[in-house]
Order: sequence, then structure tokens, then C-alpha cells
Amino acid sequence: MIIRDDYIEAIRPFIGQPIVKILAGVRRSGKSTIFEMIKDELIRRGVPTENIIHKRYTEMDIPEYISAREMYDELLSLISGEGRYYLLLDEIQEVSGWEKAVNNLLEGTNADIYITGSNSKLMSSEISTYLTGRYVSIPVYTLSFREYLDFKADTSLTKSELLTEYIKTGGFPLIALSSFDTKATYQITNGIYHTVISRDIVKRHQINKPELFERVVKFVIENIGNTFSANSISTFLKSEHRQVSVESIYNYLTWLQQAFILYPCKRFDLKGKSILKTQEKYYLSDISFKYALLGYNRSMLDGAIENIVFLELKRRGYDVYIGKLGTKEIDFIGILRDEKVYVQVCVQLPVGSDREVENLMEISDNHPKYVVTLNELDTGNENGIEIIHLHDFLLKKQW
Repeated sequence: MIIRDDYIEAIRPFIGQPIVKILAGVRRSGKSTIFEMIKDELIRRGVPTENIIHKRYTEMDIPEYISAREMYDELLSLISGEGRYYLLLDEIQEVSGWEKAVNNLLEGTNADIYITGSNSKLMSSEISTYLTGRYVSIPVYTLSFREYLDFKADTSLTKSELLTEYIKTGGFPLIALSSFDTKATYQITNGIYHTVISRDIVKRHQINKPELFERVVKFVIENIGNTFSANSISTFLKSEHRQVSVESIYNYLTWLQQAFILYPCKRFDLKGKSILKTQEKYYLSDISFKYALLGYNRSMLDGAIENIVFLELKRRGYDVYIGKLGTKEIDFIGILRDEKVYVQVCVQLPVGSDREVENLMEISDNHPKYVVTLNELDTGNENGIEIIHLHDFLLKKQW
């Protein structure tokens, strides 16, 4: 098992504390493996293995419907012995009303509780009614490039070759651990995508026109990194003689976000220092979803590396926005408490144009500013703005 240190480091301060630890992210992003790492950490701390209870609540593990009450009663019976018990509850969103059961366990027992799920409702205001101030959310993403290199430690490929592979195949751990060819890789990713779409969205929300929903999803994925709105999607579909209400499209976008297929990226007005409510962008939880649905070609590179940079900012805890500076745009602003980082992304700097650098030069503060590129020949420093290769940006410990 390859250790994903960032997640263990995030969890360690909360081990043994009377708060629920929630790990949520897209299916197959490695949440169950993180549970195995937590189990190993607990054993290293001297916790008896019989006091570690790992339960999975996927359809395969509990083929019959289980109520929150039944879940609660079963867990209560399993922790009736002496000492503290550690509950690792996997894919708990499959149990309706799980919040009440977990709250009762938290209040009425000495259990230390960890849960995972593939729906962002686990991290939303809906659970605060029961767990106010008594839970911590730890988002789980597919592999970063640094983690990808750890998974590929035995390969003879160079860092640049591995970056090319990472861009083309994405960061799902199952794929990184194997030696699938490109076709097989996209078949696996396509399977993950369709599981989420059919089970976590279409079935859960009882969508009665799944073909229209999937057409909306395809439009969104085709336009990753571009600004659009529910209105513009509706207008586009009308041109194809398809009728979908703006309200339905808003719902679709919300459900895609809840299932961690999409992450929104709002626009931030640098002059007015305010978040704008219009023309946001969306990025995928893993760029391989796009290739699995649309195929891969080099014309997608700009959007692909933009998506990769967006996810890296998210992994490091930044709130990420598109920067608006008058009529100009900054690809990303990352904000983490009093820290900021500004990033422009391009495959290579346009010949005879300093637009990427000039946009950043108009920002008057002293926070780090980067132009991230795939062209080694473009790298350097210009007026305090670092022009950096993508692999160096992704591996840089501190920006």
C-alpha cells in the first residue's frame, strides 16, 4: 500500500477527538485505502485490532435496504466491549438518515468515528443540524502529480514522460497502480463515470429523461474551462431542438457537483474585491473523464493543464477563483487565509506576445505570481513573475 501522506497528516490531529472525521470525494479516488492507512496508524498507536470496526455500505456490501436505525443498532452491538472503539464507516451516504445514527453514536458512546462518502452532502449544511461544530471535513481528490510519481516509483520513465502520462490518463489510483494501455484506461474511467451518472445521479434523483441529462453533461464536459451559464446551455440545446428548462439545468449542475464530477470556479473582481455571481467556470474532478467521453487529442492540452492546476490549488486548501481585472482575466487566484497566489496557464507562451505576463503585472500586491507552461524553453523570471514548467509548479513545496 502506497501511503498518501497528506491525508494522514490532515487526519492525525483529530484522532481520538470527539468529532466526526468526514472524507468525501469522487468514487474510486482512494477513500477506502485511506481508511486502511488510518487503521495502520491506529494499530501503531496500540489500538487492538478488535476495537477497529470497518463497515462498508455500498450496494455490493449491503444488497438489502438498511435503515439508519438498523445501522445504529448493529454498530452499538459491535462496540459493547471495553475500551474505546474506532468506527470506519465507508460510503455512508447509501444509508438514509445516517446523520442521526452517527450523532447518537457520538453522543452516547466512546466511539471515535470516521466516515467516507461520494456525495458532497456529507460536507454540507444538511448535516450541521445534527453535528454542529463536531465534525471536520477532509476532501479527497484523485492523485496529485507528486503522488502519481510515488505510485510510479518503479518505472524507468523520466519525470517529463510521467507528466505526459499523467496528463493523458489522469489520477485515479487504480489506473496509476497498473500498466493499462490508453484504451483500457479510458474504459475504466468511463465505467467510474457511468456508475456515478446512473446510480448516484439519475437513479437517486429519479431523472425521467436521462438522455437529455447526459446531453447536458456532455456539453459541460466539452466546455470545461470556458464560461457558460444554465441559460446558455438551454439556448444551445434549443438549437439542437431539445427542450430543457433552465431550472432543470441548474439542478443537473448541482447534482454533478454533489457527486464530485464537477467543481465550480467563480469569478473574483480584483478591483471590487468581491465574488461575481455570473459566468463561472467548471472543472472536472479528474481530467480523464473528458478523454473517456470525448477521446483524447492534443487540442485539449490547454484545458487539460488548466484543470490540473485548478485541482492542485484545491488540494492544497486554496479557495480558487477566476480573476477579473477590468477587461482582463487571470486564470486562477488561490486564496488561503491571508495567502494568495496568482496563476496564468498556457501550453506555451505565444510568440511575440507578453499577454500572460502583462495581465499579472497589473496586479499591484506582492503575492506570488506564476505563468505555468509545458514549454521548457519559456521558463524563467520576468519582472518578478515566475514562468515555470508544469511539473515544477506541481512539485513545488511552497508557492
